[in-house]
Amino acid sequence: MPAMTAVETGARAGAGVPAEAVGPLVRGVGVLRRLAEAGGTLSPSALERATGLARSTVDRITATLARMGYVRLDGRDVVLTPGVLELGNAYLAALRLPALLGARADALADELDESVSLAVADRDGIRFIHQATRRRALSVSFRIGDLLPAERTAPGALFATEWTERDWARWRTRRAEDPRDTAFPAVPPRPEPAPAHDTTGTTDTAAAVEAAFADRVGAARRDGWAVDDQLIEPGLVAVSAPVRDPRTGRVACVASVVSHTSRHPAAELPAALLPRLRTAVAAMEADLRTAPPPEPGPAPAGLATWTTASKQELGRDFVESLARGLTVLTAFGEGRPALSLTDVARATGLPRATARRALLTHEYLGLVAAAPHEDRAFALTPRVLDLGFPPLSRTTLPRLAEPHLRALADRVAEPAALAVLTADGTEIQYTAGAGTGGVLTVRIPVGARLPAAATSLGRVLLADTGAPAAPELAEARARGYALVDEELESGLRSVAVPVRDRTGRAVAAVNVATHAARRSLEDCVEHLLPALRATADDIQRDLHRASRFTKVATT
Repeated sequence: MPAMTAVETGARAGAGVPAEAVGPLVRGVGVLRRLAEAGGTLSPSALERATGLARSTVDRITATLARMGYVRLDGRDVVLTPGVLELGNAYLAALRLPALLGARADALADELDESVSLAVADRDGIRFIHQATRRRALSVSFRIGDLLPAERTAPGALFATEWTERDWARWRTRRAEDPRDTAFPAVPPRPEPAPAHDTTGTTDTAAAVEAAFADRVGAARRDGWAVDDQLIEPGLVAVSAPVRDPRTGRVACVASVVSHTSRHPAAELPAALLPRLRTAVAAMEADLRTAPPPEPGPAPAGLATWTTASKQELGRDFVESLARGLTVLTAFGEGRPALSLTDVARATGLPRATARRALLTHEYLGLVAAAPHEDRAFALTPRVLDLGFPPLSRTTLPRLAEPHLRALADRVAEPAALAVLTADGTEIQYTAGAGTGGVLTVRIPVGARLPAAATSLGRVLLADTGAPAAPELAEARARGYALVDEELESGLRSVAVPVRDRTGRAVAAVNVATHAARRSLEDCVEHLLPALRATADDIQRDLHRASRFTKVATT
């Protein structure tokens, strides 16, 4: 696991930390970053080692994050939950580029049958904000929010064409402090550096890396595009072109087509893929020129007022300054890319002094910065995506549903399951489930298929596909649930409700099954159905968060 960053180390030691920085917020951000780097799951003991914090501090921070819905305490582990995506979603919504350009990137990936990404600059690195990947045995594993060193990517060379001397100096400092790129968990580390010089006058590694990068930056400035010839790892190649902001002419983001050498050797990329990439980029720039201003809803208010009640309920186990500080980040969003201190205080319901300290802390941690072209305003930076976004950006609906299904099964003491319709609509396929410890129980394995019309799961899904003719489907549509009594098998009763995506379409269904001797039909409706609907609501909430800027597979 990467060591703590210089910022976090300094914050922990008290060196260079602004006097008004909120210490618990600094430590809480560090915990979220360590969890993200570890893939989303760590034990409290591992968090203690990774952050250098006392165990009692780790426990208080994770209890607070659990109250916020950002983590769950699963046995001995602390696990990131889709709730934490609201932080990254706030940045991506404020940025607008994924919403405006994502469809163009997806269409290009479909046309070329290659992976396509959009990336923005993040100091001397690049950060992915959109990924359209292909499902192959050999596929690109980068995720939205992953940070890569500029010198090991094609987008980095394009962004570096606009670097100032200060930017180059910062890059050299980072390279000197971390020559193996261990602070970038998304890429393989470099080999151990060679000695600076040997007796034959061999050029030192740092100088060679700088010279090679400077050459690629010069070529990118001259050509207007760049190639990654296996800079990250053998076999991986890419060609990139800049998407320019129509207002400033500067690079807003970089679009890349990513492949591997068995499909396209690097030397072939300019001829094979670049022309179509440039056409797509031109269309993206036209979209930016003609995009209407965002139409935000009413400005949020009182986002952090709930924290006082939580503090009164949980006492010292709830770190209110951490919760308030993280909530500040959610004040930003579409139509709210830059906020003044007054705006933040109004949106969160926090006193100005409290909001100011939170903003100063986030600025110190690199999560907010002075907004360009806005006087005395703040904007989120790409580093907000560090806070849990990458490991959750490739999640699936079954993964989202599993903890909720387990909770439901424990609550009602009956097995619960999630299923989807097959492509032809005649069957359902089970994709997740949670069982119970009873002797007589329903056990249908994940992957099993059953006739859709004979199951409660199938009926609520079929009822959403159009104008159903069968009376039982019309009934399911009118009621919003389906109850099946011993039609699939003698003694088996089940009740199901749909799980809907952000458009309102039923993409899956969740059910509870029982034995007829254990529960009457009235009991199923009176006691099982409310718990089932609450679970579907929980799954839908996570699905809507996870799918705002990413595609969530239903299987």
